[in-house]
Amino acid sequence: MTAQRILVIGTGGREHALAWRLSLDPEVERVLVAPGNPGMEDVAEIAPVAMTDVDGLIELARAETIDLVVIGPEAPLVAGLADRLRAAGIPTVGPGADAARLEGSKAFCREIAMAAGVPIARGSRHTDLDEALAAVRAADGRIVVKADGLAAGKGVIVCEDLETAEGAVQACLAEGAFGTAGHTVVLEELLTGHEVSVIALCDETAVLALPAARDHKRLLTGDLGPNTGGMGAFSPTDEPDTAAVEGLVDLVHRPILTELARRGLGFRGVLFAGIMLTPDGPRLLECNVRFGDPETQTTLPRIAVPLAPLLAGLAEGRLAGAAAELGIEGSLLPVDPTATTTVVAAAAGYPDAPETGDPITGIAVARAVGAQVWTSGVARDGERLVTAGGRVLAVTGHGPTAEVATEHAYAAMAHIRFRDMQVREDIGRPAPARPAVAIPVGSGSAA
Repeated sequence: MTAQRILVIGTGGREHALAWRLSLDPEVERVLVAPGNPGMEDVAEIAPVAMTDVDGLIELARAETIDLVVIGPEAPLVAGLADRLRAAGIPTVGPGADAARLEGSKAFCREIAMAAGVPIARGSRHTDLDEALAAVRAADGRIVVKADGLAAGKGVIVCEDLETAEGAVQACLAEGAFGTAGHTVVLEELLTGHEVSVIALCDETAVLALPAARDHKRLLTGDLGPNTGGMGAFSPTDEPDTAAVEGLVDLVHRPILTELARRGLGFRGVLFAGIMLTPDGPRLLECNVRFGDPETQTTLPRIAVPLAPLLAGLAEGRLAGAAAELGIEGSLLPVDPTATTTVVAAAAGYPDAPETGDPITGIAVARAVGAQVWTSGVARDGERLVTAGGRVLAVTGHGPTAEVATEHAYAAMAHIRFRDMQVREDIGRPAPARPAVAIPVGSGSAA
């Protein structure tokens, strides 16, 4: 199948970047985004159908003779949207609900990783408050507390002292801070090292990894403040190098896919692995079952091959064949040698209580200086855009080196204004040196 009409489902910067990249492919005739946001109108048609309106999305896909659906966010995947679309005969990028539990339940992710032999942080699962408190006290508070279910990227609390750890457990199990997502908590050892995101297109025949990126989860400069959905990212990273990314795919992605297949859970979608490069080797932190945000905005500009035919092949279970038709060998997507840095601008009050309705200025100027601006939490008020969510927009800068890309991103962001915007000042800028990590070199074999 040649994907000529594509429907992207989602509202954020990730979906904006996907729509942009797909619109560049010569065989793509139309790109629609549902429900989208008004800042995406530069690259796609906006279809006001909610992500929860499954019947409406199926009707939209049929009415617009859509050839391929790409699901962006995790919640519709966990809810089974991909299953419904495929049952309606619509080729879809995204795993079914059973396999999407990799992201929908951190306890299930641990179970799969451990069964697959993937190195992962030591941890435990708890529903009882007293047992969980005893576990954090045994670790002297140096622990990561994770709400088991979906919490919009904010259900992970990195704790370095007992007071913080006890408060995080209380918030999940006693106070309901994350709703049903926090009725179970996963506690994991606090690892040190550099974190890296490795995102791969996956089906039953092949795994193709995007370039590695490094995300910045904490809200504030200096890696301080609460965890967020991501305040920025950059690519390439200082580690791992290209060969090492193949090693991480062989270490993490392939074994997980094999274990899912052993359980009858075929995976056609995007497998995101958050990995900590520790002095003792790589350790899996989390799995997502979709493109990352803001990693997608950071890595898609670097891909040097058309994306649409690969996603179409993935949806049909022939990713290996689609890759071969593009001359791709091994398990890495060809990339542009330049660098990218993405910086997020968040609303006042984010992540707890984002403030909305504030006018946004400077987007056109930022684009005029060569940066890409991806909108997320925005709405239209007459002729102007206003804030309408936590992460309002992101700016991606480009350059021959990471340093140039980073300066480009910040120079473009300086033109953008809205009230009390929150921007980290250290995305892509040098971090303290860490011990070297040995990463196995990948074989690039099929999954």
